[in-house]
Amino acid sequence: MAELNTIRKATPRVDLTAMVDLAFLLITFFMLTTSLSKPVAMDIAKPDESEDGHQEPVPASRSMTILLGKNNKLAWYMGEAGKNQPVIEGFGQVRQSIIRNRDMVALKNNNDAKKTLFIIVKPTSGSSYKNFVDIMDELRIAKITAAPAIDDDHITAEEQHFLKAHKIF
Repeated sequence: MAELNTIRKATPRVDLTAMVDLAFLLITFFMLTTSLSKPVAMDIAKPDESEDGHQEPVPASRSMTILLGKNNKLAWYMGEAGKNQPVIEGFGQVRQSIIRNRDMVALKNNNDAKKTLFIIVKPTSGSSYKNFVDIMDELRIAKITAAPAIDDDHITAEEQHFLKAHKIF
């Protein structure tokens, strides 16, 4: 009679303890040596309240005023208040308007680096801080080189009337 040999071979095992230790050491090393991104601040110019009140004039043809209203709406116009009809837009469309006006001013001034588009941002009482941050981001994305002026104290009667008439004040 034949004899059956039933010897069981042990299945090979791989010990991954050292690999797990190495992975945690690498993760810890990279966490401790990596620097987090530093916040970047943007320059903001508010009108100077000096004794003499002298401020360098900016030609109306190069200035764009943005009025921040409520319900994530804004109105903008080129030039002087009351002489041009403001355009009402949302934050999704304002970037194209800023870029179009920037290019128009550059074209009129033969791409002179000293004569670029000047932005005046006027937040109203109905606007939120998020709206202000969003418009500052849009200005940075549109590569506006001149620091924008923030003027929340001098909203003209024409601007207020227009914003109230369109229910965004």
